Amino acid sequence: MIVIVGLGNPGSEYSHTRHNVGWDIVDVLSQRNHIPLARKKCKSIVGEGMIAGKKVVLAQPQTFMNLSGEAVVQLREWYKPEEGNLLICYDDCDLSEGVLRFREKGSAGTHNGMRNIVALTGTTEIARLRCGIGRPPERWDLKDWVLCGFRTREEREMMFDSYMRAGEAIEAWIAGGPKAALRKVAEANARFAKND
Repeated sequence: MIVIVGLGNPGSEYSHTRHNVGWDIVDVLSQRNHIPLARKKCKSIVGEGMIAGKKVVLAQPQTFMNLSGEAVVQLREWYKPEEGNLLICYDDCDLSEGVLRFREKGSAGTHNGMRNIVALTGTTEIARLRCGIGRPPERWDLKDWVLCGFRTREEREMMFDSYMRAGEAIEAWIAGGPKAALRKVAEANARFAKND
């Protein structure tokens, strides 16, 4: 069993904000692979289905971001993914908008949701796909920045494109492992170099 968790905050006021990038990526995966997110389980909304011939669970924790680890612990205990078969998707303000990064493991960095996951699971051996949301403008508080949406149509279109490409990278990870995911992420990020 493979478990994909997209981090975010529950509630309509947080829908499609920068901090809910992980949720939006899971929504894209749900739609691309016809896996409805319809059941409440493990402090999450979950969908179960198949991607690349493998059993997959898609999850959107219903805890607030800083308590994401509570949902992830329950998802691990219920679905029992084998080592290397859990992936977390979340936002990263240290990456430019739309830029993707995939890692097989590593520290939580400054992301409070990932920090809570590492603290409660007791491991950094968790794959993660991060999507850049950019740094706040001058005089903006970081908290206000991550809880705001993408302001222009161009930004929204670029971010949706990144979610689609993140979905492709996750599908590649499921089908072919980390190297396949890294290739897809490199392809996704190459478009920024072309636009410079």
